[in-house]
Amino acid sequence: MPPFLTWLARLPSSFYRAGVRHKSQSTSIPKKLQRVRDHSFDDLMEVEKKVRRALKLQELILSHPGGSLPVSRLDTLARRHHRFSPQESSSFLLRHPHVFHVFEHPVQRVLHVRLTPRALNQLRLESDALSSHLSAAVFRLRRFLLLAAPSYRLRLEHIRLARADLGLPEDFEQSLVLSHPTLFRLLSPSGPDAEPRLKFVEAVHNPDEPFPIAAVELAREREYRARGSDAEDARFAFPIQFPPGFKIGKYYRIAVWKWQRLPYWSPYEDVSSYDLRSLEAQRRMEKRAVASIHEFLSLTVEKRTTMERIAHFRQAMGLPKKLKEFLLQHQGIFYISTRGNQGKLHTVFLREAYRKGEILEPNDVYLARKRLRELLLISSKKANFDRMLTSLGRQDDGFQCVPALNRKEFFGDEDAIYGGDEEGSGSDSGVENQFIE
Repeated sequence: MPPFLTWLARLPSSFYRAGVRHKSQSTSIPKKLQRVRDHSFDDLMEVEKKVRRALKLQELILSHPGGSLPVSRLDTLARRHHRFSPQESSSFLLRHPHVFHVFEHPVQRVLHVRLTPRALNQLRLESDALSSHLSAAVFRLRRFLLLAAPSYRLRLEHIRLARADLGLPEDFEQSLVLSHPTLFRLLSPSGPDAEPRLKFVEAVHNPDEPFPIAAVELAREREYRARGSDAEDARFAFPIQFPPGFKIGKYYRIAVWKWQRLPYWSPYEDVSSYDLRSLEAQRRMEKRAVASIHEFLSLTVEKRTTMERIAHFRQAMGLPKKLKEFLLQHQGIFYISTRGNQGKLHTVFLREAYRKGEILEPNDVYLARKRLRELLLISSKKANFDRMLTSLGRQDDGFQCVPALNRKEFFGDEDAIYGGDEEGSGSDSGVENQFIE
């Protein structure tokens, strides 16, 4: 054996352990971390899977004249436009009778479907919430554009894709952008070969206007007022809540502590004139990217959006290319859920805004959308009595709600509802209860 190998073999095992321990004393957050599931967010996305299907079917139903169409026609349109499997839409309608009303057409004698009064009321509440909070929508859209420094402009098509997340009305191009020329500017391409969809929305920037205060900075201000001088370490820190089961080692904790104390530039600040070649500047830019995504999610109505939509604004906001790896590096701030679309959709949540699957500070738009989730979660077995009440008094091609009655006043006896004689078995000509599971 060579002398060097002989000397190496005589070294104690503690030398190797010490070498490994010294190697793990890194003060930077590891870039590749295993994603730890948080069931409170994943369960919420399981419900959102039903919500997305319901919204697609609602759009098809409302686009048809009269607000109703044959079930077979709906199944064909759902397969053609939204890639539903055969009979998937029909079974979905029957599982959620509080949202979709299946009935026999009085003339055509085929099964038709329309939205229930509760579903229509939910859509009306959401529309009213969006129209009554236009000033808040203007505020969110302007801040969103200011995140794209130094140009302060974003593609109109990309904003349209994120319209529902930002709580913007459907006609935001007219009601927000063109109606506020002192705040926004719509840039259209010119020339014979110009594409209409290559429009940009630009924020009219005032050099004397101070930088907006980010949401995380407001949270730190509240922390200062609550803790006083004890909150000095939170000057550049982000609220962190690691998921249950996330392993936090000693040196990882030290790396996070040092990262929290690292200064960074505001996401609204123009850094194009700075020298970004130094290691310190690159670290600040990485933390600034965290602040930009944090601010993006804070501007959304439900404090969440898809990673694919964030990627649309990656270049404008200066975000890294490997976005998923970057978000997994900060699992205490963000959470990525792959539930709801067979792993093809990545939903990014802002952790600090949620507690046990509910938003801590709800708004009117969120509460209106929550009503649809509640309707979808109601068991179909409880729909017989409600659908009898809503289907009575149907006139022409529609139906009207009758005043709420006591069960005994309406049926006379409980046995008339649950398994009494055949004449009072709980079925009537206006309700096809055999299609309710």
